[in-house]
Amino acid sequence: MTQPQKIGHRGAKGHLAENTLESITLALEFGVDAIEIDVHKCKSGELVVIHDFTLDRTTDGQGEVASKSWEELKMLKVNKKFKIPLLTEVLDLIQGKCWINIELKGLNTAAETCRIIQHYIKKLNWNQEDFIVSSFQKNELFEVYKTDPDIRIGVLSKASVKEALQLGKMLNAKAIHPSLGIITRENVKQAKTAGFKVNVWTVNEREDILRMKDFGVDGVISDFPDLLNIDLRQEK
Repeated sequence: MTQPQKIGHRGAKGHLAENTLESITLALEFGVDAIEIDVHKCKSGELVVIHDFTLDRTTDGQGEVASKSWEELKMLKVNKKFKIPLLTEVLDLIQGKCWINIELKGLNTAAETCRIIQHYIKKLNWNQEDFIVSSFQKNELFEVYKTDPDIRIGVLSKASVKEALQLGKMLNAKAIHPSLGIITRENVKQAKTAGFKVNVWTVNEREDILRMKDFGVDGVISDFPDLLNIDLRQEK
């Protein structure tokens, strides 16, 4: 049985501050096949890697990410000691080590994400297969598809695999990214029969990891990417 790809959620979120270069470095040390991160567009136009729309939970700052310039954001600390990275800094860190899942979390992130991806492919020896762009925001995904139909899209869903498949067909998506709570053996089979990869989030318990492997998913997104080294064949 093929082992699913190991995808570090916001780096290695369960071990170290999410969406930081240090957390991503740790995930790489765990041998991940991919890194999942979130991006927002700040006031001065740069794409910054942070999950929330606001700064309050993860940094020593306050207010909306979109209302701050990069000059302001780079002065803040995540968990009192790490910095908020730019998307380009993350790409430079992981180049050649794994592929990346960029989730368009914030508004108006599609165009700049496409521009950066195109630059890294044309100028910095990345391939189309090194990127997948996902989002819960349909408008952002349609903007990606309109801007560059060659960029691989993953449709996020926490409600319905069936709806994700329908949207995926409209976007010519390569994958669906359903939450653990809506996954069944049958809808994994349906998705794969329809030609989609299935990358499941967020899978942190050993029993759930083994179950997803048994279901035959293509990728498992976890806060604890070190746990993804469990070999299903040795468990039987």
